Amino acid sequence: MTLWESNRKNRQERRPPAKKIRTGAGRGENRIQLSDHFTYGRLLRFVLSPVLMMMFTSLYSIVDGFFVSNFVGKTPFAAVNLIMPVAMALGTVGFMIGTGGSALVSMTLGQGKKELANQYFSLLVYTSAGFSLFLSILGFLFTPQISAALGAEGELLDNCILYGRILFLSTMPFVLQNVFNSFFVTAEKPELSLKISVSAGCTNIVLDFLFIAVFHWGIAGAAIATGMGQIVGGLIPLLYFSRKNDSLLRLTKTKFTGSILVKTCINGSSEMVSNLSASIVNILYNFQLMHIAGENGVAAYGIIMYVNFIFMAVYLGYSIGSSPIVSYHYGAGNESELQNLFRKGWILMGGGGILLTLLAELLNQPLVKIFAGYDAELSALTSHGFRLYALAFLLMGINIWGSAFFTALNNGAVSAAISFLRSLIFQIAAVFLLPLILGIDGIWLAIVAAELMAVLLTVCFFAAKRKQYHYF
Repeated sequence: MTLWESNRKNRQERRPPAKKIRTGAGRGENRIQLSDHFTYGRLLRFVLSPVLMMMFTSLYSIVDGFFVSNFVGKTPFAAVNLIMPVAMALGTVGFMIGTGGSALVSMTLGQGKKELANQYFSLLVYTSAGFSLFLSILGFLFTPQISAALGAEGELLDNCILYGRILFLSTMPFVLQNVFNSFFVTAEKPELSLKISVSAGCTNIVLDFLFIAVFHWGIAGAAIATGMGQIVGGLIPLLYFSRKNDSLLRLTKTKFTGSILVKTCINGSSEMVSNLSASIVNILYNFQLMHIAGENGVAAYGIIMYVNFIFMAVYLGYSIGSSPIVSYHYGAGNESELQNLFRKGWILMGGGGILLTLLAELLNQPLVKIFAGYDAELSALTSHGFRLYALAFLLMGINIWGSAFFTALNNGAVSAAISFLRSLIFQIAAVFLLPLILGIDGIWLAIVAAELMAVLLTVCFFAAKRKQYHYF
């Protein structure tokens, strides 16, 4: 008997009957649980809520950008684009603990150890709250130094400090929201996560309109609106899991277990690296664009990033939604279902890449005009850049899903390698080298080159690890 077969037998003997839950308005076949066999329809229904959830989460920076660009001005808009990546970088702690911890907790549930799973869950949530509070204080205190290091001067520096300090005050609920986004799926409550994300996004939209368009609070109003949306998204789940509920998870008494935290951080490091690298790369893009195209270049890249957030949210949402299923069946030793999820992931990410790339090219002009319709020069620069940048959507989904798939298998090393090389090393190399050959077009195509190199790496890892995990 092989090691896989032995683990599968032991896990299935310990595995309790799975709890039926509702994920839709209907009955019978609409009841989806982690232990199910997933057809395309069932899988898409299960991941739909995380996809929409990620789209609404991305509204924070997008809505701020829209209102600041159209109602406050180009310089405050550039300030938002400069300081936002730093705030997003602090939030990556939530992605790391959420994805890494979700994989660990899902696997523990698959092994039939629900009480232990809740203890792990509680430890990770409490740790996230404490550490993010520390980050919030640091961010607030060092906002002037951070803004100056980003190259801001004069009015741009003042706007960065004002926006950044208000935004850093909401770091803790923002981190918790990122943590709970993953754990809601593990708890078999993706639809509840969606409702909370919609509420948080709507809060941000309504308050942005009031504070900026009606009360004329300027960039400060944008930061306050974003912070309020993050508070809704982070604290409501905390209250939900603190009380008795009908999900698989609940916050309980726990004890500090360093090995669990280390394992979670290592396993989820790929998602943290991916999101942290995105923030670092955004800063590098801004430096290059400031040198080549000035303030218009920074504003154009910011607009492209806003549109990118929406498209990338589809890939991230699918990965977040499908990962606990993979972890559960890996923990339960269900080899056939693991192979089923692997095949469907390839097909959905490949097909989705083609569809999203076509949509991005077709909707180029309308999307750009939402943010830059008032400035013909900025609109033309952004539209041209986005046509080139959007080619990356063909391959981006495979790389994001591939990294998340290894995280779900609790192989943080491979997952981190894919994310680190894809989102940092490959992009840094491309953003510095390609402009020497292609000028500003090299900046827009840097992401395409990075994704191409990353997909080759992902395929190699899948081939190398197939005998270990038996996913094909």
